[in-house]
Amino acid sequence: MNTPKNINLLFAFLSGLILLFIVGPLIGMMLDTPLSDIYETGKEKEVTDSIVLTLGASFLGTLFFAIGAIPFAYLLARKEFRFKRLISGIIDIPVVIPHSAAGIALLGFVSRDSVLGKAADSMGFSFVGHPIGITTAMAFVSLPYLINAARNGFESVPVRLEKAALNLGASSFKMFFSISLPLAWRSILSGLIMMFARGMSEFGAVVIIAYHPLTTPVMIFERFGAFGLKYAQPVALIFIAISLMVFIVLRWLSGKNVHA
Repeated sequence: MNTPKNINLLFAFLSGLILLFIVGPLIGMMLDTPLSDIYETGKEKEVTDSIVLTLGASFLGTLFFAIGAIPFAYLLARKEFRFKRLISGIIDIPVVIPHSAAGIALLGFVSRDSVLGKAADSMGFSFVGHPIGITTAMAFVSLPYLINAARNGFESVPVRLEKAALNLGASSFKMFFSISLPLAWRSILSGLIMMFARGMSEFGAVVIIAYHPLTTPVMIFERFGAFGLKYAQPVALIFIAISLMVFIVLRWLSGKNVHA
């Protein structure tokens, strides 16, 4: 029968087009950007500071919000309660709404006139125009990735194992940390990586909360608007390369931890 072979050839062709669509612009940007421009841009303190700020803010936001997101995901995976479907839909709102709109909504929540903004002001800082505001904006748009991945991980853990641990006298806390969390760890780690990666690439919400200090996506936009494509390309290429390296390392470490 020739049908499977024909289908495979068609699917391979379509897959190649999709792959070309993904890598084509990146390869084109690499070929269009002189190495000397990349080198000189990489030496600029403003560029290195923005990259450190972007990676650091996303990393800290991921770690901080994971403290609440992982238990929340466990409840969604294991408990039935009223309005559960509604809550599951609410979780995805930051993903489906325009991120500029997310930034506007978040700005009203953390502005100096809000309860949270006044509390921050009493502690000597403001979310607006501050790295903490950047971290908050990144986490707001990326948190659903962690919650959904962790929930899927907990749903894959057999309930009978948890019940067996409880029947053997383990407390609910011990059961969670010795059974549920280790067995769902691969999905949770994947969610953490996706949240971190999505956070560091955020532009729309961040630019509204804190145009300065500049994160790298905001810097790329600023240089493009002020000086054009040629001036923005080296920064974009450097940030893409660093993002890919970080992502690959995290994926490699996650695979190593899973199989260790």
